[in-house]
Amino acid sequence: MKSGGPKIFFLTILLAGAAAGLGWLIFGELQDRAGSSKSAKTLRPVPVEVAQIKRGPIALQRIFSGELHALAEFVVAPKVSGRVERVIVNIADTVKRGQVVAELDNDEYVQAVAQAQADLEVARANRSQAKSALEIANREFKRTESLLKRGIASDSEFDAVRQDRLAKQAQLKVGAAQVTKAESSLETANIRRGYTQVTAGWTGGAEHRVVAERYVNEGQTVAANAPLLLIVDLNPIVGVIFVTERDYAHLKPGQLVSLTTDAYPGENYPGRIARIAPIFRKSTRQARIEMTIDNPQHRLKPGMFISATVVLARVPEAIIVPEQALTIRDDRSGVFIVSEDGQSVAWHEVKVGIREGDRVQVEGEGLSGQVVTLGQQLVKNGSAITIPDVQSQTADGRKQRNTQ
Repeated sequence: MKSGGPKIFFLTILLAGAAAGLGWLIFGELQDRAGSSKSAKTLRPVPVEVAQIKRGPIALQRIFSGELHALAEFVVAPKVSGRVERVIVNIADTVKRGQVVAELDNDEYVQAVAQAQADLEVARANRSQAKSALEIANREFKRTESLLKRGIASDSEFDAVRQDRLAKQAQLKVGAAQVTKAESSLETANIRRGYTQVTAGWTGGAEHRVVAERYVNEGQTVAANAPLLLIVDLNPIVGVIFVTERDYAHLKPGQLVSLTTDAYPGENYPGRIARIAPIFRKSTRQARIEMTIDNPQHRLKPGMFISATVVLARVPEAIIVPEQALTIRDDRSGVFIVSEDGQSVAWHEVKVGIREGDRVQVEGEGLSGQVVTLGQQLVKNGSAITIPDVQSQTADGRKQRNTQ
């Protein structure tokens, strides 16, 4: 047993060494295979999609939501109270400036005119009587004055006659004033009777407008200044939007806008910025912008919601790439440009400018040819690529996609 101990120990050491060597060989083989596979992956071209870099105009646009308002509104209201006998116009009717649109019961005002006419006749009669009395007083004054000079009349008689003449002169002035007052009262009564013919007498703007709302019906009793109708001017019509500080500085009066509304999908209405509010609302931090839009057919109505597209800036000649071509590397924006042979790509840092839909203005060096729009996450500067063939037309017109 003792002589077999060293042999067993020696065999154990020999087997352990053989196992270690075999393991090292296996590990090396695996490393070689992994390296070969990695190298093959590195050298394999990355399939990408590309698009042509273009040059042309591009515009910075903003779309704002808003609503339409009437250019002008006029509330028809009577200046006197009374019962409504007739409303001559209705909603959507066209009204001419100064047209009678409603009539009130005028019996009371007709009676007031008759009363004022009678008062005027009485005042005129009183004035005529006072005038006759003054003429008599004047003749008596002249006769007494002659008698006084001849010593027939006394001074007291002359003083009495003179005093009577002065009284008659004062009565004539009072009579004349009463006539003037009665004439004024008659004119006032006629005016108030005329107020029962309610007219649409707006000032400024177009000669014709449209009835937007009707507030009363025949038979109702209304007070003075109670609204009867709302009449609006619809051409041009006003669009109102609100903008934030970011866009406010880009807007100016006279700037062109294009409007759309859900009422007429697919139709665009040109307009122009007319007024820009000089203040921002504290609650929303937005400023009011008013636009005028030609509306000769009155198709656009106050209260409609609109989308207003405004061109804030325009570049007539810009380098343009698809937005999906932009890539961020090390916090820098850039694009991968395809080499002339189409086998590799090169990274180009760019400065991003105006965005219009899915198009972007870029500035930088060497921006021409094609840019990678899909697959740029898998490549780096100098990476090999492969570009699938563009869809080609078959003989019967159907499309096929072939890849390399």
